[in-house]
Amino acid sequence: MFSRRNRRTTRPVSPALVAAWEALDAGDVPGALRQVRAAGEDQPLGEVALVVGRAAGSAGFTDLADASAALAAAPGDARALYDFGYACIERGVPALAVPALREALRRSDGALPVLRELVSAYEDEGRHQEAVTELLRHDDRLADWPDRYLLVYNAVLAGDLDLARRRHALLSDPEDARWQPARDRQNRTLARAADAERAGGLGPADLRGWQYVLGGTVLGTLSPYGFDAGMNGRYAFLQDSPDQCLRGLLRLRTLLDGAGVRPRSVSLLPDRDSRILGLAAAEVLGLPAEPFAPGRPDTVVVAYDLDGLAAHDGGPELVGELFERAPGQVLHAHACCWTDPPAVTPDSAALLHQTVVAPWGAQLRQAADGGVEQGPADDRPEAEVAAGITGADLSDGADGAGDSAGDGAGPADGDAAFAAFATAVAGTWLRGDRARVRSAGPVPSSRFA
Repeated sequence: MFSRRNRRTTRPVSPALVAAWEALDAGDVPGALRQVRAAGEDQPLGEVALVVGRAAGSAGFTDLADASAALAAAPGDARALYDFGYACIERGVPALAVPALREALRRSDGALPVLRELVSAYEDEGRHQEAVTELLRHDDRLADWPDRYLLVYNAVLAGDLDLARRRHALLSDPEDARWQPARDRQNRTLARAADAERAGGLGPADLRGWQYVLGGTVLGTLSPYGFDAGMNGRYAFLQDSPDQCLRGLLRLRTLLDGAGVRPRSVSLLPDRDSRILGLAAAEVLGLPAEPFAPGRPDTVVVAYDLDGLAAHDGGPELVGELFERAPGQVLHAHACCWTDPPAVTPDSAALLHQTVVAPWGAQLRQAADGGVEQGPADDRPEAEVAAGITGADLSDGADGAGDSAGDGAGPADGDAAFAAFATAVAGTWLRGDRARVRSAGPVPSSRFA
């Protein structure tokens, strides 16, 4: 047995981190990292590095293992702290980077490369207000590009439009042409914000408004469940239904009408889920359906779930082709994951979820013994399943204005209010790029494992 003193050189002694080390002893690398995160940001960084280094070695992440070893050997060294934080961000654990980069920033007298990396970690974690605070603290030394641009960007994501507008107006034009697309993107973001404010005020729980500001996506429906439990219009686990699909397509039709967009066809993506929904969309919109072709103008491209498309044979290439918008093309996705957003941002989304099972998928149901079992998937022909969507009855569980009844805790989401929003944003809709938006923005929701 090692003594406590000897053990300090090979394993952590902080009780919270010992639990993480024990998870590693059991071969549970994700569990160990969860323990490190749960321990909080005031743990000794040298001991954190011991756990992270062992986890990185188990995962084959040599860069992070090496950076962890260097930090464990010299926990007060600014370079070691920075390298560890950088490697954590690169390996997808930005939460573990934050305390190391904060300390590196302190020990480096506010070096701008360290500050930028800390801001990156905050952004990845959705901690935009902290990024704003840190940037403002060093405001007298910031460069317009990228630093003050990042200040505006994070102010928007934190919901502080007043600050964002003031600072955006002061930004010089970038001398480096590589920053011009970012400048243009920020111009469009703030233009969308002006439209969304007129449409709904952009209050702290205006999920539809902020979703539009962030990426130009018009959100068709709000979850009518769990507003008082912190969901704010997003779904956690959803077993989808034909009537929910129909409601989303009807909102898409309202959006097209309100924005004055007149597509000539519905484009069918190749995965089964999207083909089913696309056939239903063609019926609802009164348009012909045809297989998707890159560059086709004046069409509605319909995806059930863009993540499902990406998993289909040839899907990654198709997703890449959707980045560039053809004239008059609209990308509609029924279900969008908000905790891990799709690689391409849709112009219209029916709902936001954490986990979704399609109506024709293998859904959970009550078993004969009273437990829960997974039922069979619906393998009927696509056109037959689509007919079940267009024939769904929306009168059950909805009020007369198009609201799903839900649990009664959320705000109204009637058809008239949605139509007014669609009309209000018509001037800025379909103007942005479709780059992935990783942030959930200033409207929080509860997350579930």
